[in-house]
Amino acid sequence: MRTGQATFETEAPSWEKWDAGHLPFARLLATSRGVVKGWAALSPVSARQVYAGVAEVSVYVVEGCRGLGLGRALLEQLIDESEKNGIWTLQASIFPENEASVALHKSCGFREVGVRERIGRLNGFWRDTVLLERRSPSTEFSDKPESE
Repeated sequence: MRTGQATFETEAPSWEKWDAGHLPFARLLATSRGVVKGWAALSPVSARQVYAGVAEVSVYVVEGCRGLGLGRALLEQLIDESEKNGIWTLQASIFPENEASVALHKSCGFREVGVRERIGRLNGFWRDTVLLERRSPSTEFSDKPESE
């Protein structure tokens, strides 16, 4: 939040608000000697049942631990946990200036869907985001209705 390159949030939410906004599984915490170094979690993209298998990815690594592979470890584990829990599409919305995060997601199987221009205002400035998605390769896509 301090850098303004990781989230539209300007202050940390309460635990209750954070907990309510994230799925109950795939909540990952990376620690070293009792100190949090990073975390990852999934948020639902919609309350509509048709989107039950679609989740938004959040991966954060503290400034002094970036570039050490922690983000990759968290994202890979998050992908694994999402697939174990029936998530067929993961999406990420990343500031284009956060090139390392965009590259990390692409290296983990995400593809760029597009750039959402001036999607939100942060600290008085319009910001763009790169929208990325990853489809689970283990998901069978069928045109048959579920009732068949």
